[in-house]
Amino acid sequence: MTEDNKYHFTIEIGVRDYELDSEGIVNNAVYQHYLEHARHQFLCKVGYSFAQMEAEGLTPVVSRVEINYKSSLRSGDVAVCRLWIERKGIRFVFHQDIYNKATGALAVQAIVTSVVVKNGWPTRGEQLAEFFKDYLS
Repeated sequence: MTEDNKYHFTIEIGVRDYELDSEGIVNNAVYQHYLEHARHQFLCKVGYSFAQMEAEGLTPVVSRVEINYKSSLRSGDVAVCRLWIERKGIRFVFHQDIYNKATGALAVQAIVTSVVVKNGWPTRGEQLAEFFKDYLS
């Protein structure tokens, strides 16, 4: 794992046996759950929960996901999910990497793009940007 300083957030997630496919590796769709969990926990870290956003009529919506699978995680592995964020216009772009804790091998590189909707209408995302201000590049 290199360039640790570029990341704004890190969380560890233990691989669960029910997440494995018939080959004994984490199913490709499960990595999206890991990525989403990391983003949700990052929101908690910056002090803005989904419950708070919902109460304010805000909904972050994923508009694009790009995933490059590099190596497989298996039963007993611990996924180290790391992210950094940037803003491109109205979009919030999460750069997310998942590593195998024991080996340091990169398992997944992902770019997840989201926008913010308020009461069903697109916004510029200014409310969310305020919470991300210390992290946006």
